[in-house]
Amino acid sequence: MGDFSERVQGELRRWPGVTVHDHRFGGLEFRVNGKEMGHMHGDLMVDLQFPANMKKKLIKERKALPHHFIPKSSWLSYSIEKSEDVEGAIELFRLQYQRMTSRK
Repeated sequence: MGDFSERVQGELRRWPGVTVHDHRFGGLEFRVNGKEMGHMHGDLMVDLQFPANMKKKLIKERKALPHHFIPKSSWLSYSIEKSEDVEGAIELFRLQYQRMTSRK
């Protein structure tokens, strides 16, 4: 893991209830209150699962791409290619965090 994942991890660790774990397919998994928010594959990619309408909107707005391995699932992917992309990854985690911690 390098600088990009350390920056994402550093931000997410500051959020109440967020913990970091090894992910079953490699990389790091971020959980809030025991439930997976998403995971990072090294410094290259973030995968998160959203409801279908949110996934479609995020892809349409070019904030993410269909999942790199299972594109027709509820998962989406976000590539980190340069330092500026880290903020986009954090923003996706922020949306997920807000969705998972808001009271319905």
